[in-house]
Amino acid sequence: MSVISSDVIRGYNDTMILYLLRNGPSYGYEISKKIRELSEEKYLIKETTLYSAFSRMEKNGFIESFQETADNGKKRTYYRITSAGESYYLDKCEEWYLTKEVVEHFISQGIEMHKD
Repeated sequence: MSVISSDVIRGYNDTMILYLLRNGPSYGYEISKKIRELSEEKYLIKETTLYSAFSRMEKNGFIESFQETADNGKKRTYYRITSAGESYYLDKCEEWYLTKEVVEHFISQGIEMHKD
C-alpha cells in the first residue's frame, strides 16, 4: 500500500486537525489515531509534526488547550477549535479546492502527454 509523503501533505495538517476538533475537544494521541483511521493508514502523522501544529495553531489563536485529569489520574492536554480556527479551517478548505484544480491540470496533462 502507498503512503502519502509528509512533504506532500504538510500544508494540510492543520486542516485535518481542525476538522477533527470541529467534533469536539480532543488530545494528541486520539487525533493522531483518527487521522490514521480516516486516511485508511495512507497518512501517519508524526508526533513532532502534530505537536508543532498544536503549538503553531495555539499561538495563532486557532485552537485553545486545557488540562483534564484522565480516568487513570494522569493529566492530559486537550485542544478545542476557536472561532478564528473555524474561519481558518474554511479558508483552507477553499484553498484546497483551488490547489487541487491547479495540480490536477498538470497531472492530467502529464498523463495525456505520456500516452502519446
